Amino acid sequence: MESSASDTGMAAAPAPAPAPDSKPFRPEEVRIILESLQQPAVFLNMVSDWPALRWTIEHLSQVLHGKELTFRMGKRKANKAPQFETHCDYIQATLQEFLVWLHGETNSSPGPFGPFPRSQYWAYADYKYIAVTFEDNAELFQDVIWSDFGFPGRDGRDSTLWIGSEAANTPCHLDSYGCNLVFQVQGRKRWHLFPPEDTSFLYPTRIPYEESSVFSSVNIVNPDLERFPRFSRVRPYVVTLSPGEVLFVPRHWWHYVESLDPVTISINSWIELGEDDEARVGEALTRTVVCALKSTDHSTDTASWLNATEDAVTSYESNLRYINLALQACLDKAKTSPPGSREGRGQWTHASPALPKKRKGDPGAGGQRDLAEPRDVNDANVCFGPNLVPVWQEEAAASAEVRVSEDHPADSSLEANHQGLHCQPNPASGDGTPMSTDELINCLVHPDVIHLMTQILLDRHRSH
Repeated sequence: MESSASDTGMAAAPAPAPAPDSKPFRPEEVRIILESLQQPAVFLNMVSDWPALRWTIEHLSQVLHGKELTFRMGKRKANKAPQFETHCDYIQATLQEFLVWLHGETNSSPGPFGPFPRSQYWAYADYKYIAVTFEDNAELFQDVIWSDFGFPGRDGRDSTLWIGSEAANTPCHLDSYGCNLVFQVQGRKRWHLFPPEDTSFLYPTRIPYEESSVFSSVNIVNPDLERFPRFSRVRPYVVTLSPGEVLFVPRHWWHYVESLDPVTISINSWIELGEDDEARVGEALTRTVVCALKSTDHSTDTASWLNATEDAVTSYESNLRYINLALQACLDKAKTSPPGSREGRGQWTHASPALPKKRKGDPGAGGQRDLAEPRDVNDANVCFGPNLVPVWQEEAAASAEVRVSEDHPADSSLEANHQGLHCQPNPASGDGTPMSTDELINCLVHPDVIHLMTQILLDRHRSH
């Protein structure tokens, strides 16, 4: 779905504020729709009265008034390996310096962007908690009105800000916790989304390690099909998000996001779900295994495998404590959930305000509930039309040239026997190649393995 927003990306003029009752959906209607949706969808005409629609790069530069942000600098290159955050450079710069760099002004000192020519690099001030970024401008929290989507009390304090240049991108990954609402403020972004059932085709990896993010080993825009042959079987859902539109990303949908215009600004909020309680147990298990094995691997330094979003490598004792806390919180909450309740079926939690997506080392609170039976996307509660547009799956013909190598048949006995459980292959293929630490980790903390370990732990503790 392409929209008719400006292609310049340098301005996003807000539409006149509508009357309070002119929005296509009431908050309680949106909440019902979100509980029913099983695929990504875009809401239109829901945020034209949000003050945050005025958060252009020029406006934010004035509001932040010289405050420095961390920018991730990535190379504009087209090789077949994903450009993870651990492969990027990082600088501290103001939005004014970012603007100077964007406009290519030469009458100013190079500043922090000096070593990074725009023809070779993109910049991304990503994952900025609005509560921290605007701590001196708390009144701006009210500019983001997630209550319009059925979540009273949720605003900018429960959101993150993303500011990028053209070609800035987020590596393909899934989020372990919650679902996602994304409000596009300025410029356009293209989203490539893959359903949870495509996980085995995306070769999940936890290296680099980031709590609650499972990355794909595949560069999805330039895949290496010799190394990752099953990727040829994916059918991505693709949408270009324009200013004033809000994208809903369901739980555990993979996504790769790229900026299309000279500057893009987005605001998102992760909505907590009942299943997050069990997911926190799995994340605590994952952290324990990754930190234990990588801490003893002296062939690489920490910066090569620990994402910049993580403060430090936690000790085994701390990680074991996190597992126990997460288990206990999960079991305690399960005891208080009435049988047959929404909480018992793994739907929305009703805590307010929302928890951030990543709370390093925090197992969270709440209890695990079994997933609800999936409902058809044509459920009567989902009113697709001019104000709610589904994200469409790409036609098979669009990827007809993608083929599986004869040396790597798509269906193998290993795949059949293990029902989609696949570990990232060793880059150095060939008989007798020693197993690497990363290869071992990607098998031990594969999402399917972690899910099974979590169930075993919960079952053992329930019986005590």
